[in-house]
Amino acid sequence: MISPLAKPFSELVPAPFNEATGNHPETHGTTVLALRYKDGILIFADRRATMGNLIMFEQADKIMALDDSTVVAISGSFARSVEICRYLKHSFKYYRRSVLQELSLQGKLAEISRSLAGNAAAAMEGIGVFLPILAAFNKDTEEFQLYFFDGAGARFLNEEYACAGSGSMQIKGVFEYLRRREGSFAKRPLDEVLKNGLEMLDIAATLDSATGGFQRIEPMVRVLDKDGNRPVDEKALKTAMQAVLKAAKPL
Repeated sequence: MISPLAKPFSELVPAPFNEATGNHPETHGTTVLALRYKDGILIFADRRATMGNLIMFEQADKIMALDDSTVVAISGSFARSVEICRYLKHSFKYYRRSVLQELSLQGKLAEISRSLAGNAAAAMEGIGVFLPILAAFNKDTEEFQLYFFDGAGARFLNEEYACAGSGSMQIKGVFEYLRRREGSFAKRPLDEVLKNGLEMLDIAATLDSATGGFQRIEPMVRVLDKDGNRPVDEKALKTAMQAVLKAAKPL
């Protein structure tokens, strides 16, 4: 049996279909972001999926755990992104069961980059864009790492934060402002960083029509620490959401 890791992604997953061009119609438009905190990483995503100026779905799941120590937040074509993440999750599991050990973080990053490079042709046509951010715990060095990518598969490491999606440009400067005003995210407790992340998600939703707010539907927020990854505590999330929405009310 040939390992999935031996084949390019473009040969394993069909291109999406679009009515105008004969390819599958897409849903996309989003804001995803990740922030370091004292004991790990918080990953945030709105839940709106759009197609052009249409809101297709308001409960899309845009954060996916590839394994216990690797979490991806997706932006771009929703259908394409989900298929790539499923392929990656299967590839990591296949490697683990075949070799009887977990794929290294560098190996996971290489496979993500290879999938992006294999998807470049569809992305250049505007029908299969996939730009993830990756939160990972490197078990070899016991370090938390954040990566963002370009469409050709190049990866970039950031020690404090990462973001992607249609609303990301509107909030990129806010990350640095908060870091300078309130101190390094990586040295602050979860509750403070959780509030900061929700503030940026709310600002993105205010300035980008393709990003859903959280007045009606809770955003996805996942935590990655040394014990693995899981949804953030619901009570803590609701408390932070209420504080952010209260502060955002017009005077």
